Amino acid sequence: MKVIPIHQAAAASLKPDPTRLPAPGEALRDRRGRSVHDLRISVTDRCNFRCVYCMPREVFDDNYAFLPRRELLSFEEILRVARLFVARGVRKIRITGGEPLLRKDIDRLIGMLAALDGVEITLTTNGVLLPRLAQRLKDAGLHRVTVSLDALDDALFRRMNDADFPVEKVLEGIAAAKAVGLGPIKINMVVKRGTNDSDIEAMAAHFRHSGHILRFIEFMDVGASNGWKMDEVLPSREVIARIDRLFPLEPIDPNYEGEVAERWRYKDGAGEIGVISSVTQAFCATCTRIRLSTEGKLYTCLFAQAGHDLRALLREGADDTRLDTTIAQVWQQRDDRYSEIRTAATAAARKIEMSYIGG
Repeated sequence: MKVIPIHQAAAASLKPDPTRLPAPGEALRDRRGRSVHDLRISVTDRCNFRCVYCMPREVFDDNYAFLPRRELLSFEEILRVARLFVARGVRKIRITGGEPLLRKDIDRLIGMLAALDGVEITLTTNGVLLPRLAQRLKDAGLHRVTVSLDALDDALFRRMNDADFPVEKVLEGIAAAKAVGLGPIKINMVVKRGTNDSDIEAMAAHFRHSGHILRFIEFMDVGASNGWKMDEVLPSREVIARIDRLFPLEPIDPNYEGEVAERWRYKDGAGEIGVISSVTQAFCATCTRIRLSTEGKLYTCLFAQAGHDLRALLREGADDTRLDTTIAQVWQQRDDRYSEIRTAATAAARKIEMSYIGG
């Protein structure tokens, strides 16, 4: 996998933009006029699950070489990058992985990021470590969590996570997060046709009246290891139709520009659900996300094939002006629209694994 070292090959990887480079502190716009609003930071490439759509065991087995600790960004390095992004308009930071709660002292990083002004700090997790860590995360300044849960049926859930974790462990984690106030909690279900779509209605029924927001995500061709096939994608419109037959729904407006989930609420007031339709209803035109990998590479798209190296700059002593200029150039040169141009050929191309870049 080739990574572009900006400090060595800026001319090749970042052609000069004809527009003025915004002054420090100004908001950034990419080539399609999209601002940068969301920074997603992966803090580990390790996970205690082996979900079939993310880290299939036949690839991520006991011999898989995860990154050594020295290659991971330190908390201080992460904070330095995050502070520059906040100055450029980022208003939400999401901590991801792998499983981010496996990163030692993750609550210390949360506290450092929470001290930044005007930023919402969130975290995505499989939930099984939340009973032990939820209070520490809340005390550190975490605002809310998103929990991945792909089935309620225990046998099905164990097959999906392929690590023999019972569904009850995740439900306990959700309860722990709710008890300490890490809400509103979002529950993410990746729907794979023929695998776990039989549990859609059960998930909807379970989380009605809970105060949590259940979201159904189309099975995506992220990375190169999950064996993605288009016929295993269940379009979100079918998910909505199935739930609507049992519990009538009505659409509601997005919370903000660039929100990826299409929102629906139960007509009887039982709560809200959402669908994320990256495959069948591309939302590239309003995407405001950028991703910082575990080892300090910037990725401007979830489906990227290469990143831009910030760690090298950080560790060779680059000052904030140089880092900020690099960040601004990366975003201004961005023209990603993978989901709008997806084909069988692009789907088969080798891309960054979701466990490495974060979802």
